[in-house]
Amino acid sequence: MCGAECGAVLPKLTDLKARRMKAKALPLADGTVDGLRLIPGKQDGHGKWEMRYVSPVSSKRRDMGFGTYPSVSLSEARDRANLARQLIRAGKDPIDERKAERATQRAEANAMTFKKAALAAYTDRKDGWKNPKHATQWIRTLEVYAFPKLGHRQVDDLKARDFAEMLRPIWTKKEETASRVRQRCDAVMEWCIAQEHTSDNPVKSAGTLLPKQRGKRERVVRFPAMPWDQVPAFVSGTLQIANPSISALMLEFLILTAARSGEVRSMTWDEVDFVSATWVVPSARMKAGVEHRVPLSSRAIHILENQRTKAGHPELVFPTVRGKVATDMILTKFLRDKQVPSSVKGRWATAHGFRSSFRDWASENFFSREVAERALAHSIKSSTEWSYNRTNLFDQRRSMMQDWSNFLNGKTKYGENVVSLTRNNKNS
Repeated sequence: MCGAECGAVLPKLTDLKARRMKAKALPLADGTVDGLRLIPGKQDGHGKWEMRYVSPVSSKRRDMGFGTYPSVSLSEARDRANLARQLIRAGKDPIDERKAERATQRAEANAMTFKKAALAAYTDRKDGWKNPKHATQWIRTLEVYAFPKLGHRQVDDLKARDFAEMLRPIWTKKEETASRVRQRCDAVMEWCIAQEHTSDNPVKSAGTLLPKQRGKRERVVRFPAMPWDQVPAFVSGTLQIANPSISALMLEFLILTAARSGEVRSMTWDEVDFVSATWVVPSARMKAGVEHRVPLSSRAIHILENQRTKAGHPELVFPTVRGKVATDMILTKFLRDKQVPSSVKGRWATAHGFRSSFRDWASENFFSREVAERALAHSIKSSTEWSYNRTNLFDQRRSMMQDWSNFLNGKTKYGENVVSLTRNNKNS
């Protein structure tokens, strides 16, 4: 029985016939692709695909496998067999061609350099970052520090000492940068392991070859801040002037709400509820990625009401002259131009530093840590603390923010002028 090779017409194999095939029965010819057949396995309805052909290169008969059924369906097996037949008609042996392709793939995998891996890992990860600036910095640090020394090296040849020597020049001089570079190299090597380009991540032990860095608390560089008891004079003398600039209005509102610069600069009218005197900052603009409700004091509402009439923008609360979101330098420039002092000698105050001023005021005036931290929208790092304290303390925060506004404007919460700078007299 010679079948299709002798010119006989074979019945066309169907999926139903394949599923009903008995174990250890005779092979079932496909009937559409010359030489393709399904060889029964040890279980009913299971088998392996095989195509018998004569090699145009060696003139020898060969059997080429295309996987097992039903993992490889009938239509998939036919597609693979047809491609193999095309190679045969072109004078090529499909088994030899497949071996050569796999060898090329292995060679490419073995030639995976650190730079290629880093760029691929970056491409896979970047869509998950909400901050484009962070995405740019992620790859930029590797371009500056890692690629010159390690970019051309194959990932499976890299050792812990290679990463240690790359990091050594900045390890104790630029500690934060070095830590970021190390973290990003670690992410690249973990990606390589997942992609089976290597089985080891030497970055994890590179630190054992380097001197000890200072602790995080020792190397934290805080934003220069104005002492809290000097803020009222700054607000009244510099910000609350006739016809204040957009920078002055924005900065006063930022101080009143203890918000971050980006949250205020991109603030839109649909985030403000004048009836409940609440500003809802969407999660997309929050550092922690969680929606933040800000209780607005009477002074903050007054600024917004005036700005709604003055700005005339359908969306932005504090638009630039061109109707755009202000850049992150607008408040920095304002503070530098006014030469606003801070508690750090030789440095001007920063917009972010007023959050520290608020936090110090809250502590000095006996507000609880939990209320103050939620006003600043700080994340709760302790899972235990989070599980036992899920409230956002909104009512307590509203009272505190009004007290803060009264303090900034030289009044008590009842409207009288303030003589003492603290909420309670510590000496009484």
